[in-house]
Amino acid sequence: MLTLPDAVRELLVEFDAPARLVAHLRLVHDVAVELTGALAARYPALDFDRAAVLYGAATHDIGKVVHREELTGPGSRHEPAGEALLIARGVAPRLARFAGTHGSWTAPGTTVDDHLVSLADKVWKAKRVPDLEDLVIARLAADCGVARWEAFAGLDDILDAIAAGADERLAYQARHPA
Repeated sequence: MLTLPDAVRELLVEFDAPARLVAHLRLVHDVAVELTGALAARYPALDFDRAAVLYGAATHDIGKVVHREELTGPGSRHEPAGEALLIARGVAPRLARFAGTHGSWTAPGTTVDDHLVSLADKVWKAKRVPDLEDLVIARLAADCGVARWEAFAGLDDILDAIAAGADERLAYQARHPA
């Protein structure tokens, strides 16, 4: 398993983040590394900011240090709270935004980078979201000059391979208290 970027680890220590949150962010970051690596290898013409996606995956739920009840229950108050928290700590808005957009990929102005963070946050546990995947497929087709069916098949292969490790990831997260 990979480690989170130093700057993110420092923030999590500063915020006294629960072990469950740290484990979750680490897992989603790991999946984002795998996802973006596979996409870059298979679709080199896809225009995305890998460093931004990885930072977004590592911080997307950081607002749960404020709304801890959302660690084990539903809620989206952590999204704007996380974005505001990161900006208050000097994180560039272009990076902090992922904390706010990871649950709202259909919102106006979201980019393929936002969609990839959202996708990593879903597929880590083998959850497939067709509407979200369709946004990535459309971008793959447009940027890479491939037919939609070909982009679908390629993304499906990548996501299936990642989803295959979901049971191990879920078990890892469950070993960490909320």
